[in-house]
Amino acid sequence: MNKSEFQELLRLSTKLSYNFAENYVLDKLPKIIKYTVKLNISVDDTNLKQFDIYPTDNNKIFELISEKEVVDLLCRNEKIPVWIDISVDSIKGNSTIFELLCAGRYSSNPNEFYYLKGGTGPFGIKSPTLPIDYKQGTKFKLKWRKQKLFLYRLFNITQIKRIGFKLKNFFIKTFNMKKIHIK
Repeated sequence: MNKSEFQELLRLSTKLSYNFAENYVLDKLPKIIKYTVKLNISVDDTNLKQFDIYPTDNNKIFELISEKEVVDLLCRNEKIPVWIDISVDSIKGNSTIFELLCAGRYSSNPNEFYYLKGGTGPFGIKSPTLPIDYKQGTKFKLKWRKQKLFLYRLFNITQIKRIGFKLKNFFIKTFNMKKIHIK
């Protein structure tokens, strides 16, 4: 797939995802678009010979990039990820931020694209991340996730462990913490 074909699919999928998100969110979504791209979410086996796989992509994230940057990033030797989940992630300033979760398998064969029959090639249109207490038919603010993640990161011992043993001990001693549960 060449870059212009991929760009057309990206534009179509962005529009479909944008419209889909409006069914779920209370926020007024800005028309300026940026993307966060998470590469090789599937962490594929490098022995799969029918695909190009880039193990160095594991855990790579590109934030607040343009449509052109997405196209340049994901089109490699006229091959693209076989699936890309697209969803509205957040609003930052005057931009709607879309999250692209990408497979690690790259192909030029359209029959390998997961959503080909739906007309979006590799793109799967997904809802924004739903709140834990989401009820069918109700709308929510996109900020719920950022607020909960902030609290989770601030107070969850599991996350503190990732930062390091010394910081964990500091929180435990300073705040006399054993376990914290946040609802």
